[in-house]
Amino acid sequence: MNGPVSSKVSVDVLSLRYNSASRHVEVGVAPRASEPYINQLALPGVVLWEGERLADAAERAVAAKLGCELRAHGQLTVFDEPTRDPRGFTLSIAMWGVGDGEGHAQWFPLDEVPQLAFDHNRIVAECRPLLVERLWRNIPFTQALTGPAFPVSAAVAITRSLTGSSPDRGNLNRRLASVKGLGVSHKKVVLGRGRPGTLWEWRNPSL
Repeated sequence: MNGPVSSKVSVDVLSLRYNSASRHVEVGVAPRASEPYINQLALPGVVLWEGERLADAAERAVAAKLGCELRAHGQLTVFDEPTRDPRGFTLSIAMWGVGDGEGHAQWFPLDEVPQLAFDHNRIVAECRPLLVERLWRNIPFTQALTGPAFPVSAAVAITRSLTGSSPDRGNLNRRLASVKGLGVSHKKVVLGRGRPGTLWEWRNPSL
């Protein structure tokens, strides 16, 4: 029988933003400043301090590693592969965060994430379906990505970026209409060739 194991707990964050220019949801990474994997790109992560809340650790990681502030965040899952960290057994609690997109991060669409340190590519891959589950269901997550108002084209782009495929617009519009606190604005957004388009807005924006 194996004996007790002394382990550390880290918090690793999928820090996201919606880039309206490229029409992609992007994840932020930065080069590591120390060994192991010095200078290799990685998700922002920190070792959890004694008594520290996960949300506080996520904010600390993103501020220190990416130079960004988070507008919203939440927990995704846990990675416990014993050999995931060459320094010793370390549990990783994966968190999602959506921020201002500023700072010194390098941003990549989810389909174009480069080779990352540790098991961070696995974290991105396995957490992506969990992000899809939250879109249009988890209000803080969705609202942080869309902003207070957005056209249907942005909803399509965000959905496509997370799921990897383009949604049916009719189904998407019905989904948007069912989201609590979301409605069609009286304003219109100008699309290509001057055509007016539907603008969706959060009735009680909290961000």
